[in-house]
Amino acid sequence: MTAMVRGAAANVDDPRRALPAVDTLADAAAAAAPSTADAGRGLLVAVAREVLDGARARLADAAGGPHGDAAPPDTNGLVAPSGVDDLVAEVSRRIAVILAPRPRRVVNATGVILHTNLGRAPVSREAAAAMAEAAAGYNDLEYDLATGRRGSRHDVVAPLLARLSGAEAALVVNNNAGATLLVVAALAGGRSVIVSRGQLVEIGGGYRIPDVMAAGGARLVEVGTTNRTRPADYERAIDAATALLLRVHTSNFRITGFTASVGLDDLVALGRKHAIPVVDDLGSGSFIDVAPFGLSPEPTVQASIAAGADAVTFSGDKLLGGPQAGLIVGRAEVIARLRAHPLCRALRPDKATLAGLAVTLQSYLRGRATEEVPVWRMIGGDVEGLRARAESWLRELGAAEGRRATLAVRAALSAIGGGSLPGETLPTFVLSIDTPHPDTLAARLRAADPPVIARVEDGAVLLDPRTVLPDEDEHVVAALQQALTPAPPSPP
Repeated sequence: MTAMVRGAAANVDDPRRALPAVDTLADAAAAAAPSTADAGRGLLVAVAREVLDGARARLADAAGGPHGDAAPPDTNGLVAPSGVDDLVAEVSRRIAVILAPRPRRVVNATGVILHTNLGRAPVSREAAAAMAEAAAGYNDLEYDLATGRRGSRHDVVAPLLARLSGAEAALVVNNNAGATLLVVAALAGGRSVIVSRGQLVEIGGGYRIPDVMAAGGARLVEVGTTNRTRPADYERAIDAATALLLRVHTSNFRITGFTASVGLDDLVALGRKHAIPVVDDLGSGSFIDVAPFGLSPEPTVQASIAAGADAVTFSGDKLLGGPQAGLIVGRAEVIARLRAHPLCRALRPDKATLAGLAVTLQSYLRGRATEEVPVWRMIGGDVEGLRARAESWLRELGAAEGRRATLAVRAALSAIGGGSLPGETLPTFVLSIDTPHPDTLAARLRAADPPVIARVEDGAVLLDPRTVLPDEDEHVVAALQQALTPAPPSPP
């Protein structure tokens, strides 16, 4: 093909005529790499056409316009053998990008347990296996095996959630934002919802409580001030249009100092007095008391139900440690109203999510969540064990000639992250790498396979074993060995 292209270049004035035909380039790319050939003829030809269109456009620009009004440029870089090789390589590169796994598995060495940008909570191996099995075959998602009649996906995990929380009934939707939206639309559409000004939160992605109220067709009534709200503020705001009292747990920030807030017990008493439902939006939500782990107390789902909340909403993929989901537990009458609302179908979860959630909840029911759910294993990680892992990385790396970096194991702090337990940290030990160019080293680690995501702090690259899964240690060491290896000298 190269000889044919070079010969053509000698017989034409327009360098674009020297470019290979689409099929010719596609055949060359397929012959150069089996992985490119496996892409399939249709995709291969389409990408080859895109690459050639780009090459023609560049040649036209270099020639002074689409008709080549200026003198033809030096075209050796495009039609010489190396130029054809470049076209072939570009086709293969684009095919690889298109067919790469999505999302791509990475190693989280940042020490942020619920890392929003890295997919938040990893599920347990058992939950992942259940999700894969549910997705790969048929199942009884909406089928009653006993009667042979239609069933409901809402009954798959609802009994587990109700048993864990102490609630009468439960419902699962796609995420906690969806849960809050459904609650507002079903219980307060066309009427008003009272919320403390100190609870009008915004979380990642621009999700704001006032916007949820508007989307759900409800009118937001703000009471109190940013830092102080009292029961009397709610009492004065209640009128015939009030449909709901909503407490929003500020799980991604804290207000300290001169503050006052209305406890859930008092809010429930107020709701009972005026026959108005009370909903507790916990945001992250947990079935486990975090205080024994050295963290500030966090309300549990069970406590909210015990306090009398009519409904409690929380996430499945944060402190619960399961797949992304929005969980709602509460009184049977309230849950029935939510299930009957049209939005419920629009927000429903898929079979894989329910399968993973069921296994995760069963870990809690067996009393083994701190052992089986990765998030809780990380939160409860033994500090000396973390030190031992970081030191093992250091030993395996050993000394390297010409390495312009200083490696050491030192004390540091891990973070919970993911909009949960704001400001809370856990003691840890990290592998610290002092280097003149920490951002460059971090980028080289991200270029590994699988990518290793570290954090840069005070001019050093830190890798925290708390968030590295046990079977990922070898990936961390391999990525570091490659990233820290000095580049070969440039040829003279």
